[in-house]
Amino acid sequence: MSSDETSDVPPGDADPSPAPPPPPPPPDEAPAPAPAPVVPSSSPRPRSLTSLKVLSWVVIAAGVVLIVAGGVTWFVVRDQLADEKITVSEDADHFAGDDVNGPLTAYSEAETINHHALEASGGKTYAELEQDDPVRQTVMTASFLRASLFTSVVSFGVAAFAAGVGVLMVIIGFVLLKVTSALGVLRAQPSP
Repeated sequence: MSSDETSDVPPGDADPSPAPPPPPPPPDEAPAPAPAPVVPSSSPRPRSLTSLKVLSWVVIAAGVVLIVAGGVTWFVVRDQLADEKITVSEDADHFAGDDVNGPLTAYSEAETINHHALEASGGKTYAELEQDDPVRQTVMTASFLRASLFTSVVSFGVAAFAAGVGVLMVIIGFVLLKVTSALGVLRAQPSP
């Protein structure tokens, strides 16, 4: 193509170059941001009370499990003690002559055994006796018996604690159910 041919192109048909963007406005004349859309005010959507109701029933169920576990533990320990056919010594401060089948009788017998062992050893404990002292075996056996009886006392305590916590959880669960139903009634009432 010759230079003459390019000159034959009419001036309006020439490929115009893109126009430069307009300069940004000065900082003091910056356009204000668009206002946020107006949303009609409405009360928040009420949340479902289902999760609170489920939590209430879970707490009640856990409480029942603890009550049952505590009761079973109590009776198993009591039966194991009763099977040993231990009787509280006649010279015990409390429960003399009673069968050992509960925490109080077990504690009383453990204290009486300790009293007898200290009498036999002249007031010395197992650790204070000489290795070759013949009374040492008696004091050691007394110590083992006391430890076993105290273990049963602790077991009774743990069983009672578990059952007590279970009762508390059942009460809390029922209170949560009452709160849930009260909230449901409040939500059902129209707003003023």
